[in-house]
Amino acid sequence: MTSWDTHTGRCTFIPPWLAERVDGPERAALDEALRAERARRGLEARSARTSTSDATAEGLAAAAAWTVHDAGSTTSLPGTPARSTGEPETGDVAVDEAAVGIEATLAMFAEVLERDSHDDAGAPVSLTVHYGSDYNNAFWDGTQLVFGDGDGRIFERFTKPVDVLAHEFSHAVVEHTAGLVYRDQSGALNESVADVFASCLKQRLLGQDAADGDWLIGEGIFTPSIRARALRDMAAPGTAYDDPELGADPQVGHMDDYVETTADNGGVHLNSGIPNKAFQLAAVAVGGRAIEGAGRIWYDALVGGDVTADADFATFAAATVAVAGEHADVVRQAWAQVGVGRATGSAAPAPQQVPTGRLRVERSGGFIGRTETAEVDLDDPALPDVRALVEQAGLAALDGSSDPTPRPDMFLYTFTVGDRAPVRVPEHLLTAGQAELAHRLLRPDG
Repeated sequence: MTSWDTHTGRCTFIPPWLAERVDGPERAALDEALRAERARRGLEARSARTSTSDATAEGLAAAAAWTVHDAGSTTSLPGTPARSTGEPETGDVAVDEAAVGIEATLAMFAEVLERDSHDDAGAPVSLTVHYGSDYNNAFWDGTQLVFGDGDGRIFERFTKPVDVLAHEFSHAVVEHTAGLVYRDQSGALNESVADVFASCLKQRLLGQDAADGDWLIGEGIFTPSIRARALRDMAAPGTAYDDPELGADPQVGHMDDYVETTADNGGVHLNSGIPNKAFQLAAVAVGGRAIEGAGRIWYDALVGGDVTADADFATFAAATVAVAGEHADVVRQAWAQVGVGRATGSAAPAPQQVPTGRLRVERSGGFIGRTETAEVDLDDPALPDVRALVEQAGLAALDGSSDPTPRPDMFLYTFTVGDRAPVRVPEHLLTAGQAELAHRLLRPDG
């Protein structure tokens, strides 16, 4: 049986709310803004910049080339080139959404933050759409920005909300700056910083000040049948959706409710609501456009050298206050309002043991930050090949193994055989046998 883990072990309760349709007025306004952005920037070929030192911000945006690839519903990367810098629309909705989105994202980083692509050295950006079959995720794998088409039942295509693309690009920026380790509090910061710049892009395209933004991440990612406003709400973590199938949004927004878990690389998508709320509070208090106010402060902290790869919330908070100048007090107060400075969260508890003879498979994380689990009896006569799949996957010989370098927004798989310690394998390191075992148990009819 497959089930959604809504993490009800946390100490807050999310009350039901009257769900809104996904494609509301704000979504329509953003679609119109994207069309305007495309018209403003044009489709003409970009000319190469002559030097980094004297390039204008517009020149920096022009210098970062990009290519959108089509994976053709396979998982082979990067796929076939479908559209590159300066080329006209293709008519493929996902390809063209990715093209417009990356142009707008590159322009924001260049024109406001003076950053030349994700590496600040003009690196070409490679994107892949139509990844996998009914693939419900988007991720940055260290080389590619990758987007699935969604299953059409719960999720729309992941190129539809432009902030999803900006979120994944921002993971690349984090990798090339502070390099925040994708686990526990540093991983939650990695997720939060990506949401920060994603929301800044959305508000920039809509011409909004921070006080006017809706602070929703992934608005439009759910199909209209799902009771959801978005995937996350930075202004009110834990309220973005409440659906009979998905459950309630499990994000938290205060250190009092910090979630301790081994899933999702230590709850990076759950606990990112805490620094997300701090940024929203700071952005409104600083005033003006979010990317030009608090967004600039967060960026300066990220690149300033005081944020280490394993930074916790308190370390990052101190770095933002240090670079905030005249806004130091309001930034400090924003962090204090979410409890950072007096609580840090303790180490994750030891994993629960599973009775001998049982197999438990868990998939957590991904851009959507959900946990899906399945458990079967290895001796069940109705599943004669499961034990063979376990042997093929090599799980019986492993005990508590884990990869030290999880990748942003890629799934994390946890296999527990009998009473052995759980084995955690990031998506990009799954063997063919492990992938087959996970697919067998986690598919809807498994």
